[in-house]
Amino acid sequence: MQYGTEDGAIRTNWRVDEIVGLHNLAFLELVGKANAVHRQYHDPNAIQRASLLSIKTGGCPEDCAYCPQSAHHRETELTREKLMDPRIVLALAKKARDAGSDRFCMGAAWRQVRDGAEFDAVIEMVRGVRDLGMEACVTLGMLNETQARRLADAGLTAYNHNLDTSPEYYSKIITTRSFEERLETLEIVRSAGVELCCGGIIGMGESITDRCSMLKVLSDIDPHPESVPINALVPSRGTPLANVEIIDPIEFCRMIAVTRIVLPGSTVRLSAGRSNLNREQQLLCFLAGANSIFFGDKLLTTRNADMQDDMDLLAATQPLEYQETTVL
Repeated sequence: MQYGTEDGAIRTNWRVDEIVGLHNLAFLELVGKANAVHRQYHDPNAIQRASLLSIKTGGCPEDCAYCPQSAHHRETELTREKLMDPRIVLALAKKARDAGSDRFCMGAAWRQVRDGAEFDAVIEMVRGVRDLGMEACVTLGMLNETQARRLADAGLTAYNHNLDTSPEYYSKIITTRSFEERLETLEIVRSAGVELCCGGIIGMGESITDRCSMLKVLSDIDPHPESVPINALVPSRGTPLANVEIIDPIEFCRMIAVTRIVLPGSTVRLSAGRSNLNREQQLLCFLAGANSIFFGDKLLTTRNADMQDDMDLLAATQPLEYQETTVL
């Protein structure tokens, strides 16, 4: 049976079994298909650099099994911190811009947005990032229509709200918020005219079918999310998933490739877990359709690749200047 579309057409009617069939293709065939689709919709040499900052860390009331910021996991090494001063955040955004990032993402460990001084401060941060000439993305938990409109009016580029995993596996990872509530938040954001940044995490004990079911849900969204971060679990001490084995890099690359085929026009972000990949494995993920990385030493609270290593990595994706060689 043939899986997928030869012309890379954007579809909102994928079946889970079709996506599983793609995922299980011979690896080189899968990457080849993904690269062909990638070239239809994107510049194959363009890798966006985004920076991610935790603007309010720890004390989150959600019980996400992977997250060291959850107040439910009392043996993690994180301490609860208040919302950062907008002036400090914007200074860090400027530093990120000057280092080469053109997207600045801000995350607050909240279950949901609450009106008041803290939300007003986030609005100030969004405006400030946009004034720096950067794209602005935030992840703040659930929000209502009025709050989404305020963010849109401030110039917010995208709102991150990941599905995390499949509807079927979701309750094994999170019990304090339903999968349906996540979808409702996405609808509110899209209705406000803000781009969606929505992906998930692999390597949490889920099956291949779960991974493909998550992609099916993402592909059902019409239009598809503009940005899709694919994360591999980075086990954190004190969380229920602290002792889960890190996934094989080929599994990570397979997920990138399938995501590219199922969501052809989306920016696929090679996100958490990238620090466990060597340079060649990351380049393979770019070949398979990833076209964005998070640039900086940290992803909210987990380690990320070294910035100088990333500079060298991105340099390796660019054309070489011709140099005359001498044969002795």
